[in-house]
Amino acid sequence: MPQLILEDLNLETAERRLCSEALNTAGNIVGAAELLGITRHALKRRIIKLGIEWPPARGGRGEPTT
Repeated sequence: MPQLILEDLNLETAERRLCSEALNTAGNIVGAAELLGITRHALKRRIIKLGIEWPPARGGRGEPTT
């Protein structure tokens, strides 16, 4: 995983950024949790707590176009 540079020392912001980067790198919750060294359940709780949109919204098949 690439090194992240934090813009401030806000713990919630850092946690959100780390979780988001791990999710984008791994592409799924299980892989991201492994990268972060936590369980998938712990990562899922953080996704909900931090309001991270996962899976990310994608335009295309199967989604309404309104």
